[in-house]
Amino acid sequence: MTGWRLTFSGFDPEAQGLREALSATGNGYFVTRGAPTFARADGVHYPATYLAGGYNRLTSDVGGREVENEDLVNLPNWLPLVIRLDDGSWLEAGELDILEQVHELDLQEGILHRRLRISDRRGRILQWRERRFVSMACHHLAAVELRLTPENWSGRLSVRSAIDGTVTNDGVARYRKLASRHHEPVETRTIGDDIILLRSRFVTSRQEMVMAARTRITRHALGAKIESAFETREAEIAQVVSLPVRAGEEVAIEKIAALYTSRDNAVAEPGLAAVADLEQMRGFEDMARAHRLAWAHLWNVFNLEISTSIDHDADMKLRLSIFHLLQTSSPHSVDLDVGVPARGWHGEAYRGHIFWDELFIFPFINLRMPVITRALLLYRYRRLPEARRAARRAGCAGAMFPWQSGSDGREETQLLHLNPLSQRWLPDVSHRQRHVNAAILFNIWHYFQVTEDYEFLSVYGAELMIEITRFWTTLAQYDTARGRYSIQGVMGPDEFHTAPPGKSPEEACGIANNAYTNILVAWGIARTLDVIDMLPVAERTRLCEALDISQSEIEHWHDVSRKLFVPFHGDGIISQFEGYEDLEELDWRHYRAQHANVQRLDRILEAEGSNPNRYKISKQADVLMLLFLFSMEELKDIFDQLGYEFSPEVIARNIEYYTERTSHGSTLSWVVHAWVLSRRDRLGSWRLFERALNSDFHDLQGGTTAEGIHLGAMAGTVDIIQRCYTGAEVRANMLSFNPLLPEELECLRTTYHYRGHTLDVTITRDTLEVASRTCSAAPILISYRNHIRRMSPGQTFRFRLLHPRATALHQPLADPATTKGDAR
Repeated sequence: MTGWRLTFSGFDPEAQGLREALSATGNGYFVTRGAPTFARADGVHYPATYLAGGYNRLTSDVGGREVENEDLVNLPNWLPLVIRLDDGSWLEAGELDILEQVHELDLQEGILHRRLRISDRRGRILQWRERRFVSMACHHLAAVELRLTPENWSGRLSVRSAIDGTVTNDGVARYRKLASRHHEPVETRTIGDDIILLRSRFVTSRQEMVMAARTRITRHALGAKIESAFETREAEIAQVVSLPVRAGEEVAIEKIAALYTSRDNAVAEPGLAAVADLEQMRGFEDMARAHRLAWAHLWNVFNLEISTSIDHDADMKLRLSIFHLLQTSSPHSVDLDVGVPARGWHGEAYRGHIFWDELFIFPFINLRMPVITRALLLYRYRRLPEARRAARRAGCAGAMFPWQSGSDGREETQLLHLNPLSQRWLPDVSHRQRHVNAAILFNIWHYFQVTEDYEFLSVYGAELMIEITRFWTTLAQYDTARGRYSIQGVMGPDEFHTAPPGKSPEEACGIANNAYTNILVAWGIARTLDVIDMLPVAERTRLCEALDISQSEIEHWHDVSRKLFVPFHGDGIISQFEGYEDLEELDWRHYRAQHANVQRLDRILEAEGSNPNRYKISKQADVLMLLFLFSMEELKDIFDQLGYEFSPEVIARNIEYYTERTSHGSTLSWVVHAWVLSRRDRLGSWRLFERALNSDFHDLQGGTTAEGIHLGAMAGTVDIIQRCYTGAEVRANMLSFNPLLPEELECLRTTYHYRGHTLDVTITRDTLEVASRTCSAAPILISYRNHIRRMSPGQTFRFRLLHPRATALHQPLADPATTKGDAR
C-alpha cells in the first residue's frame, strides 16, 4: 500500500467479496463492484452494478405471510469479457487457474488495475493486464481495457464481450429466500459492427434502463484477420471477436459501456442517448484522460493528509473512505433525486436504503462541497408530503420521516428479520427510531451554519424544520404529575431496547423518554424558533400563512422545548431511557467467555430464549451520541434551557458508565466513542479511531463489508480528523478551532469550504495555520480559543497552541473488547 494505492496480491476466495466491495468504482450516478470481467456470481465473486436510487418493489412469501420489500436493484452486468484459446472452453472463473494476481485500486486516478497470469487446463499461459473505471467526467459511461499477451503458445484468441441481463439480487445471504428478479428483458439488438444493446425494465416500478457497449480490438499484430459475430440469448447479448495471436505479442481490447434510464434528465429516449455516446466516444485513453482530470479536481477539494507514527497506511485508508463517499455522492448527484444510503451504492445490504447515517456523512461534505449536501437535503424535502401522511396515520401533526427511506419516502423498514443464530423470523420494530426526524433537522441547521444559504432556508429548510417540530410537539404529551412533557413509544440509537422490561419482543411497543431523543428534540425546537425569528418579515409571514402557524402554536413549541423530561439516575448519570436504572446487569465476562462474537447480543440472547430488554446493555452509543453532536458548552446551554443542572464532571462519569455497557454492534459506535474520548483519553480515542478506520478495510464485522461498505463509519472517521481532532466548530457566525492531536498524530492538513472561502488548515503539535485561498467572498471570523481574527480572502493566520497539562487529563479508559459480528 502507498498513500494513494490499495493493493491486494494473490487470490483468496474467502476475501474476494471484501476486495470487490472495497475496489468498487463509481461516480455518484452508478457504481460497479470490482469483480473480474470473467466472473459470474458463484459464491466467491459477485459482479454487480447499481444505479443511484435504482429501487424496485417485490412481494415475497415468508412463512405463509406476504412481505413487501423495496430493494436496490442489481442491474444487467456490463463487465463480461471472457476469453477462449483456440477451440477450448470459455475461461470463466471456474475454468482457469490463476498463477499470479495483483489487484490494485488507484485512488488518485479512480482506476482499478488487475494484473494476472492465467493458465487453462492444457497449460497455456496468458498475461492479463486490465484497467477499468466508471467515469467521473461523463457519468453515464464506464470503460475497461484488456492487454493480453500469450506466453507459451500461439493460436487463435477469442473474446466474448457481453451484457448479461440474467442477473438477480443475490448479494446478501439472509435475503436469498426473498423474491429477487427485479428486472425483465425488453429488447436486445446490435448497432453497426461493434455495439450491443440490452433494454430491460424494473418489474414493478416499470423504469426502463438501457445498457449498451462498444468493443474494439485496438492493438494487434499487423495483418491479423479479425472476425466478429454477435450472439443473442434471452436477457443476454454478446459480441465475439477472434484473431490469430503469437507468443510474446500483445493484443489490446477496449470495452466502453453506457447506462441510461427513462428517468434521466435531458434525454429523449435512453437507447438513443446510449448509442449516441458510444458512437461519439473516441476511445479508452481519451475517456481516461478526462476521468483523471475530474478526480484531480475533486481531490483538490476533498483531500486531507496526516502524518502518524503508528499506522503508516492511515492516510491511504482515509482516502479510501473519501473515495467511496465521492462514488456515492458526487457533483453528479446534485441533479438526481437521491439520498445517501448507509451502505453506499456498493451492495445490497440494507437494500440500499437511507437511514440516519447522513448525520455522520453530511458534516464532511458540508465543509467541502455543500452544493452536494443541499441536493441530499432536497431528497428529504421532496418526500415531505409522504412524511406528513405518515404523521397523520400516527395521530400526529407535522411530518414523520421513516427510519428507512427509498424511492418515495414511505417507511421501508422490513416487518420481519431473521436471527441467523436461532433461524427464527422476528418482528422488526426499528421503525420506532423516530430520532431520524431530529437528525434531519440537525443537518438542515448545520448546513445553514456553514453556508449561510438563506434562499435554501426560506424556500425549503424552514418548512422541513417546522413540520418536524410540529411532529415532536404533538408526539410529546404533558405529564401533570411531573410538570414536564414525555415522549413515549420510541427507540433510541441503541436499538437493543424495544420495550420496557417484562415485555416480549412481540410486544415491542417502544420505550419512554429516550434521553438522546428528548434532548435533541429540545435543541431542535429551539433552532426552529430561531429560524422563524431570523427570516425576513415577508418570508416569515408567507410561511406562517401557508403552514397555518398561529402564535399560540409557537408558544406551545416554546413550552415543550423547555419542559421535556430527561431521566437521570445515580451520581449524574443520564438514564438511556426511563426505567433503564431498574434493568439487570449483564454478566459480560460470561458472555465473552462463551461467545467469540458479542457485538450482536440481541441475537445471542434471543437464541437463548431471553431478550436484551432485560439488561443494561447497548448495541451502540446512545446517550454518548449527545457528546458526539454537541460541545460541552452547547450541552450546558441545552440543559439550562430544560432547567436541569449540568456540570463538566458528569461527562466523564457518563462516558465510563456507558462504555462498560456497550457491545459496539455497529461500526458507527466506534466513531462516536473515539470522538467523545478525544479530550479525555487521547490514546483510547486513537485506538477506537483506528478500529473505525479498519472496520471495512479489515472487515471487522465478519463478512458484512462484502455486502456493501459502511458509509457512515467511513465518513465518521474522516470527520474525526476534519473536526474532532482539530476542534473545528461553527457557532455564532464564527469558525473556531481548538486542536488537540493524539500523541500518535504528528501533523494534519485539511481543507474547509466555509461561507465562500476555501481554507487550507495545517496543524502540528505546536501551531495552527489557516490560509484562505483567493476568492470574492466577504470576510469571515475565525478563532482559536479567545483569539479572534477577521479573515479576508488571501490572508493567512498562524496561532501558537496551548498545551493542556498532563494532570488535567483523566485516567484512560480500559480498551473495550473487540470481536467480529454483524451490524444492524
